[in-house]
Amino acid sequence: MAEEKKPTWKVSSKLRANARALRKNSTDAERILWSELRDHRLNGASFRRQVPIETYIADFICHTAELVIELDGGQHFSDQAEQADAARTAVIESRGLQVLRFSNHDVMTNRVGVLETIATAVAARAPTLALPRKREREDKRMPAGKQSS
Repeated sequence: MAEEKKPTWKVSSKLRANARALRKNSTDAERILWSELRDHRLNGASFRRQVPIETYIADFICHTAELVIELDGGQHFSDQAEQADAARTAVIESRGLQVLRFSNHDVMTNRVGVLETIATAVAARAPTLALPRKREREDKRMPAGKQSS
């Protein structure tokens, strides 16, 4: 049985607390996208939200596909903020992760397009996703002749 990949970076308790606070105080766009990503809803992919990576907190991450999703509000569109975002992306990508950035406006007005882009990236980076554990248990309990096709 292959071991599941787990992140190997250490996180300070302050950064972990900040991530926890961000999960409690999500933006509207983050709540909308999370409602589509949680519970393996996007093609069976498992996502986590507000995950510390190095000194940053990623909005969403799919460990299986090594994919980070970042949502950018209006404050991200100044020259200084774009430079900071580029540095942040470089640090995250140095960990072998791909970063996809979307504006909050994109999530609010083109949710389907955003989800299609994410689904395409997940399929390209993790073409064989495992079934969620809950579904695996349900399939095993069904009698042999009654399994869904």
